Amino acid sequence: MNIAALLADLVLAVHAAVVAFVVLGLVLVVAGGLRGWRWIRHRRLRQAHLATVALVALQAWLGQLCPLTVWEQALRRRAGQPVCDGSFVACWLDRLLYLEAPWWAFVAAYTLFALAVAAAWWRWPPRPGTRLPAH
Repeated sequence: MNIAALLADLVLAVHAAVVAFVVLGLVLVVAGGLRGWRWIRHRRLRQAHLATVALVALQAWLGQLCPLTVWEQALRRRAGQPVCDGSFVACWLDRLLYLEAPWWAFVAAYTLFALAVAAAWWRWPPRPGTRLPAH
């Protein structure tokens, strides 16, 4: 395996981590809000989450692919791999991240998700001085 293929797998893993942060972030904010977990009100964590979700929704509205997707595809081409046919890790992560649907469906889904994050922000607002749990 060449360096471009390894870098493409790395980019895909980072992309999967960003998706997990976005999706699990909302789940944890809602669950934590309902259960009274103080750490879900950590201001910087919530700002990072909201900014990430807003960026995803904005890119969808502008008709742009995520830069991580573009980068991974370019690396796969450079490695001589088909865009969806990389290593085992790449193929499985690829199946989790990329769905076949019309573009408008993604715009609607990202917009609704961003609205849900904004609603959670309003319902359980972050508070200054709130700490993340210690390990």
